[in-house]
Amino acid sequence: MMATRLMQGNEAVVEGAIAAGLKFYAGYPITPSTEIAELCAEKLPFVGGKFIQMEDEIASMAAVIGASLTGLKAMTATSGPGFSLKQENIGFAAIAEVPCVIADVQRRGPSTGMPTSPAQGDVMQSRWGTHGDHSIIVLSPSSVKEAYYVTIQAFNLSEKYRTPVIILMDEVIGHLREAVNLEEYKDIEIIERTMPQDKENYLPYQHIENGVAPLAPFGKGFRFHVTGLVHNEDGLPTNDPKVAEKLIERLVGKIENNKRDIVMFEEKYTEGGDVLIISFGSSARACEAAIENLKKEGIQAGLFRPIAIWPFPDERLKEIYPKFKKVFVVEMNTGQLYYEVDRIVKGDTYVGKINKFNGEFFTPCEIAEKIKESFKNGI
Repeated sequence: MMATRLMQGNEAVVEGAIAAGLKFYAGYPITPSTEIAELCAEKLPFVGGKFIQMEDEIASMAAVIGASLTGLKAMTATSGPGFSLKQENIGFAAIAEVPCVIADVQRRGPSTGMPTSPAQGDVMQSRWGTHGDHSIIVLSPSSVKEAYYVTIQAFNLSEKYRTPVIILMDEVIGHLREAVNLEEYKDIEIIERTMPQDKENYLPYQHIENGVAPLAPFGKGFRFHVTGLVHNEDGLPTNDPKVAEKLIERLVGKIENNKRDIVMFEEKYTEGGDVLIISFGSSARACEAAIENLKKEGIQAGLFRPIAIWPFPDERLKEIYPKFKKVFVVEMNTGQLYYEVDRIVKGDTYVGKINKFNGEFFTPCEIAEKIKESFKNGI
């Protein structure tokens, strides 16, 4: 690997996935994620992997689940409309506890929307897009280099917690090209699937202490049942309300009870000041420049950037927001992450939102002006 190279965000996802051990990709082309499929088709054969273009997004997600059940690390990539189609099978992967990674490179919606324009409108879809009570892990990078790192972590967390993990990028990061040096990640830990030992007494959904039983690959002599129905510890369907309650509690708990291991975030200038800006993905890049503009006007601003959006790093936010007079949430939608922040920030701290949803990227001046106006107007 060259020390420094020019790399696109979507390319970084592929490189990170292969570094994490990706061996199977199934997908359907859709802007602005198509480069991920194209590069997987090119590169996977050289590492003993397989690429298949399916007939649609539903089949793509099903193929990924099937490949993962055989023991392969598997992923797919899409954008908003295709992400919607994948949701039923994402729910299946969640209840059947099948590790897999889904990259959603967001574009302006709803429906086919504006295919080549940036947006961050899938925040809530990534959390609640599939039906029923469940928890989910969603990671959102804000640079090409971070897209590489986040993808490796997505596979690690997926294997560790037997769950689908979503990489929530936006068109800006997906198509951005930056000079990156990935040498610092050459020794990064790669988590492999735990292999059970006892074939006679194997329980793939056993209620063990950390909530995650080892998953045996199909074809290795372990007998078990996989279903989207509520099931007992050996995977057989049941309508027993006690079993159902225990299963859902475990599915939620294995993620929510391990938040400290999962959450990732970045913060700058959070010692205290006038305004705390909360943003993610590419929008956070504009916020960093806006902070420098605000400093020139005498307004002290800090940045809190969740990298893991779900589960949200609420414990850290609770520690830092009281140090600021106001909180603003900046995102390319009508206000989705805002509702999670508003839920967490209590009492006398004002929570405002700065939104853009016309298919154009934020400029730092736009963000700075909105914040300055709030101080001028005494809000």
